[in-house]
Amino acid sequence: MRRQKRILAGSALALGMVMVITIGTPIASFASGASPGTDRSSSHPFLSTLGHLTTIGSTVPANGDVNPYGVAVIDASAGRLVRGDTLVSNFNDAANVQGTGRTLVEVSPKGKQTLFAKITSLPSGQHCPGGVGLSTALAVLPGGWVVVGSAPAAGPSGNPASTNPNGCLIVLNSVGHVIETWSNPSINGPWDLTSSFQGASGSIFVSNAFSRPAVLRNLPSSGLCSVVRLNVVLGHGAPRVTSSTIVGRGFPWRVNHSTFVLAPTGVALSRSGTLYVAETIGNRITSIPNALTRSTSVVDGSSTLTHGGALNAPLGLVMAPNGDLIATNGNDGIATEISPQGRQIATATLVSNGAGTLFGIAISLDGHGLVFVNDGKNQLDADAAR
Repeated sequence: MRRQKRILAGSALALGMVMVITIGTPIASFASGASPGTDRSSSHPFLSTLGHLTTIGSTVPANGDVNPYGVAVIDASAGRLVRGDTLVSNFNDAANVQGTGRTLVEVSPKGKQTLFAKITSLPSGQHCPGGVGLSTALAVLPGGWVVVGSAPAAGPSGNPASTNPNGCLIVLNSVGHVIETWSNPSINGPWDLTSSFQGASGSIFVSNAFSRPAVLRNLPSSGLCSVVRLNVVLGHGAPRVTSSTIVGRGFPWRVNHSTFVLAPTGVALSRSGTLYVAETIGNRITSIPNALTRSTSVVDGSSTLTHGGALNAPLGLVMAPNGDLIATNGNDGIATEISPQGRQIATATLVSNGAGTLFGIAISLDGHGLVFVNDGKNQLDADAAR
């Protein structure tokens, strides 16, 4: 079992008591923020339709990797990817060292687990600064291409690798073979991601955990990091990055021994093209309007959707089918539903006494539930309609 972790985000602690509301009960707006354009929320909270918590299955493969982070529900079968299964990335190795996990497992709705990939080496000519340690950043692209982030540790220490920039994005085909890696000055500790594709082209948004000061070759212990949009094309052969644009900057991060790093984590894209970012240290959700097309970056703190209230070191983010945003807390195992106008309208306890257990989260394939990792128990869980 991994170390129990609590995300000690300064603003969250300063709030003192955090009000927890019974699932489905509306709660007052705790903050106002940027208007996300034409997005509309249903009058009925998505979380109020749930309440049937179940364990799907273990995420521990034969090599003993633990600490599941990333989650991606597979919406189309390809190769070894089966529609309806969930892909999960592991962040720790069998010795429970953070930033050294190398496996992706596929879990069926009935809990059958298969190894999708074990990344022990990279193809000739491909490089990932600092090595391999699979993060929350995980997506399945059209055609069965899998993109997973690597934010590696410096070996047995469990601290981030000193290389600056740190890590990369790893691209695998639909049978789990690594095809290529993506690394550039805009990618530094890819911590989470979300993607949007129309046909053969699309965008991948990556929240970075680290920063790259121009004068420093080694990774500092804290700083201000960014969110980057990668424009990607699909076609013959592997996906290809055509350009990268920083769409958000000024997000605080710092190395933390018990949690590896505190940094912006979850990213979710709305129907109107507003990108939302879970800002863990500041205990808020930042909005980045026109994220698919903008050429300038939004500075963290200048465009806050909501802060405080039921948020308690937010980590995972996902858009609900009704147009609301679902954020999961790092400090208490609770999910909060937020309207496009920034009102916190419902909460649900996904893991009781769940400090340090929630990271990746996704909407189930049928659109009527949540799928999420419980890394306190190294398993994949679900919250479905009652």
